[in-house]
Amino acid sequence: MARAWHLMSRPIGMPTPDNFALKEIALPALDDGMVRVKNHFLSVDPYMRGRMNDTKSYVPPFALDAPMEGGAVGEVVESRDPGFKPGDTVMHMLGWRDEAVAPASALNKLPDLGVAPQAFLGILGLTGGTAYFGLLEAASAKEGDIVFVSAAAGAVGSAVVQIAKARGMTVIGSAGGAVKCDYVRSLGADEVIDYKAGPLVKSLEAAAPKGIDVYFDNVGGDHLDAALAHARKDARFAICGMIDNYNRGEPAMFRYIMRVIGMRIRLQGFIWTDYLGHMGDFYRDMGGWIANGQVKSRETVVDGLEQTPEAFLGLFSGKNTGKMLVKL
Repeated sequence: MARAWHLMSRPIGMPTPDNFALKEIALPALDDGMVRVKNHFLSVDPYMRGRMNDTKSYVPPFALDAPMEGGAVGEVVESRDPGFKPGDTVMHMLGWRDEAVAPASALNKLPDLGVAPQAFLGILGLTGGTAYFGLLEAASAKEGDIVFVSAAAGAVGSAVVQIAKARGMTVIGSAGGAVKCDYVRSLGADEVIDYKAGPLVKSLEAAAPKGIDVYFDNVGGDHLDAALAHARKDARFAICGMIDNYNRGEPAMFRYIMRVIGMRIRLQGFIWTDYLGHMGDFYRDMGGWIANGQVKSRETVVDGLEQTPEAFLGLFSGKNTGKMLVKL
């Protein structure tokens, strides 16, 4: 019998294990056009926290007491569609479970780019695509720009650092603690801020005395405020996520928000699926950077379906370096 994690109650503030339950599920019959997949890797991502609230957003909220969803990579074990055969490796959105039955249209057969399949949940998937399109399209970053990246040791942030360096930019990364800061330096960042070591506004001033042209925001809160404080004229901000605010009940406060006017700062929110029509460019560039060693990926892997909520909650306490994955 297949098993899937269910959201049993909507969290108030930080989720707890009590909000989730692992249950057996009955898979639908394999009718024509349907495919059964055994999952090997599951993705947990910060955006999933928003889906736990009963609010309108760019994706619908998780239903209560129903299987949850998320990115997954698995192997086709049975198929009633001519486009898929047993043994094919596919990516889909029926994660948080060990097996799934889905219409063929919901599956993407992975191209052979000479990388591990789970890379398509990270550097060659949502994570890398978010970094690539957010930096180069939403923020219009270009050679010579000074770029500030928050959560630079995380899945998206670490990709942004490397893409920016590959495109000839100066990069300041922010991370928490000496180990993560060393990792960001190893990616090629020109300056690294330990946000736990002191006030961010002063730290960013020291790291970027000329100010910043681009801010890639994964955090919100104090990081966004510091970026506003040091933005140069016509700076562009790509607003990817605000993990610092997801579990807070009170609104965020920004001391330097008025600089948006004087510095003509552009704040652009985006979702990577906005750019699906340009995936060919992404695979071409990212595939090339990976092949020549300009971009590398790192994963934090948690073993076992039973540990999926623990892996998810670890995103909010800094337990991941690079992409957080669950291996089944």
